[in-house]
Amino acid sequence: MRRSILFSILGVVVVSAILLAVYLGWERRMSPVERGKYLVRALGCIDCHTPKVQGPGGTLVPDPSRLLSGHSEDAPYPTWTPEDAERKVLQITGPTLTAWAGPWGVSFAANLTPDKETGLGEWTKEKFIEMLRTGKSQRRTTGREILPPMPWANFRHGLLDAGDAEINALWAYLRSIPPVKNRVPDPRPPGKEK
Repeated sequence: MRRSILFSILGVVVVSAILLAVYLGWERRMSPVERGKYLVRALGCIDCHTPKVQGPGGTLVPDPSRLLSGHSEDAPYPTWTPEDAERKVLQITGPTLTAWAGPWGVSFAANLTPDKETGLGEWTKEKFIEMLRTGKSQRRTTGREILPPMPWANFRHGLLDAGDAEINALWAYLRSIPPVKNRVPDPRPPGKEK
């Protein structure tokens, strides 16, 4: 019995090591843009930063013509009320899934495309890395905190703690996508949602 358990554990270790070696080999062969594209999908950036439209069967799907362009300026957005607090609702999202309301007010997904006026076109890679590492918005001169639900702390304390290689890959991919002109609204503080 002990021998079969030992062989089972050994088998799992060997298979895991082989899979890890294959993955690492595959990852090394990817260009920074390919790696960034993979990370944008794996980390769910598209889920929040790409407006959704009605798809087959009434499901909401990302609009490929507005890939990573953030919340549209004229799109409706949710509000969070004292009644929501009483019901212990933590946050509410809008119909395009690019705006959220909660006790912090209303936050909007940023335009991550390389558009010079409304996106990241004028940003430097260093500015982008600093924003992800500090959780401070670099778009506005106020340096305000990045609002929920953006998981910026994962870039400093969690998923991407391995160094700047992943953030450099994200940056390379974001620079490679088509620019989309879309001015995202400023966040709304609590009580001033409209």
